[in-house]
Amino acid sequence: MHIIGSMPHVLLIEDDASVRDGMELVLRRHGYGVETAATGEQALALLAGERGARVELAVLDLMLPGMDGFEVCRRIRARSATLPVIMLTARGDDSDIVTGLEAGADDYVVKPVTAPVLEARIRAALRRAEPSGPVRGGADDLAGLVIDRAGLTVTKHGTPVPLPPTELRLLLELSASPGRVLSREQLLESVWDHTFLGDSRLVDAAVGRLRAKLEDVPARPRYVQTVRGFGYRFGPL
Repeated sequence: MHIIGSMPHVLLIEDDASVRDGMELVLRRHGYGVETAATGEQALALLAGERGARVELAVLDLMLPGMDGFEVCRRIRARSATLPVIMLTARGDDSDIVTGLEAGADDYVVKPVTAPVLEARIRAALRRAEPSGPVRGGADDLAGLVIDRAGLTVTKHGTPVPLPPTELRLLLELSASPGRVLSREQLLESVWDHTFLGDSRLVDAAVGRLRAKLEDVPARPRYVQTVRGFGYRFGPL
């Protein structure tokens, strides 16, 4: 969790030294503390140590030597449900992007990335990770799923369901008005802060991860339902 007034710390995982050095310089100029790693193994070791305790966001290149970025993302997500992960992909290949998002990434940027775009995506991801947000108090109890909007927790039949910040915000947004259909564009703006150049794959991948954790049968969702051609709505049925 970022403490207001403190310097956010970013872990930059990039094997190309020139790219890594350039991105580190840009981020430091924007006021970020930066930890760097050239491989996935180095990144995971750093996160497990004392320096990892201050990391608030990871920027992860997918094409790494040894352990690739997909596996690194899965291991980061297994270690922490809350650390935001922005993945970098050189090609913008659809399959790479979808696989990375399904592995648990919150957002992605296609390289070469400009400094303003990267910094804007980092700021948006850190805002999503903040506990404060536009949610009303109280708790919703919907067919065994309890969403505590004040405590920002989710339980299903009494069992806690840990959700990363992006998935939690998506659930809060959808469940705020049960039965109301929200388009992918609306969700990109309200959850990801993407008011332009948004990608609906972010929404679809996050919905898929959310269903895997909430639904008894993800292929037949009760809570997060698809309205074909329009978007998504919150049940339950």
